[in-house]
Amino acid sequence: MNEADVYAIFADSIWATLIASGPVLAVATIVGLGIAFFQALTQIQEMTLTFVPKIAAIFVAIVASAPFMYATLSQLSDTVFDLIVSGGQ
Repeated sequence: MNEADVYAIFADSIWATLIASGPVLAVATIVGLGIAFFQALTQIQEMTLTFVPKIAAIFVAIVASAPFMYATLSQLSDTVFDLIVSGGQ
């Protein structure tokens, strides 16, 4: 195993993390923007209004995308464990 292989594993790890967290981050961004627009239109500046819907939406997104996140991270871990078993060759 050389430096290029280690770099490839790190790059795959970063991509798998970004892909697995993407759906939850997208939901949080969309809900946050929707709440911000609602607050700007109605001039309601209540702090709890931003947290409660966003937390609920993130929880639903985590539950809904859990199989996708598991499959992505499982594929990465299978690849890494196969490299460990083969001795990095």
